[in-house]
Amino acid sequence: MNLIPPGVVIGLLLVLVLSQLFYAFWPYARRSYLPALLLTSAGVLLGQGWDALGLPAIRLGEANLVPAVLFAVALQPLADRLPSLPLRFR
Repeated sequence: MNLIPPGVVIGLLLVLVLSQLFYAFWPYARRSYLPALLLTSAGVLLGQGWDALGLPAIRLGEANLVPAVLFAVALQPLADRLPSLPLRFR
């Protein structure tokens, strides 16, 4: 268990929980889950970069919480503009 830092686990949980909330409650009707997940993970990574620069933030363990959530919320309107490939199952 020493191989995986706790901040990575908290960050992954934050991405999964936020992406589910954005997908369920964001006011766009026709949207797939993958763009919401990708933009949420990009927002959390930007929030971690905010912490790496040493700017003020509220932390949850090793994960930077407030800027990560703000960046993820700011990127969500772009989800409709991302191209999505149709999945074809046979």
